Amino acid sequence: MLWRPPATSTSWLSVTPEPELLLPGAVATLEAGGRPPIAAIERERERVERLVLRARLSDWLAYLTRTLELVERRREASEPEVVAAREAAADAIANHHNLLLGLPGRAAQRTAAERARLQQSRASAL
Repeated sequence: MLWRPPATSTSWLSVTPEPELLLPGAVATLEAGGRPPIAAIERERERVERLVLRARLSDWLAYLTRTLELVERRREASEPEVVAAREAAADAIANHHNLLLGLPGRAAQRTAAERARLQQSRASAL
C-alpha cells in the first residue's frame, strides 16, 4: 500500500511563525500610512491569530495576498515607518512563500505568481 499525506495537510503551519510575528505591525502601519495606534496593531495581531488557529490554508493565503497588495499600493510612500513596514512585510511574505516550496501539497503552486511578483519588484528596486 502506498502512503499518501492527508488531503488536508497542515504542514504549512510550520512556516507561519515569522509572518505571525512581523505582519501585524507592518500591516497596521501600511494601512495607517504611518505609525498606527496600538489598538490597530492589536486588532491585526488578533486577526492573524484567528487565521492560524482556524488552520485553513486558503484563508491564510488570502490574508497574505491582501497584505502583498497593500505593500504594492504603498510602493511610492516615503515615510520611514511605511518604508520599513513595506520592506518587512515583503520580506516575510517572500520568505514564507519560498519555504512553501519544501512542503507537501499545492501551496507553493498557489503562491507562484506572488513569488514572481516579489522577485520582480526586488529586481527593479536594485
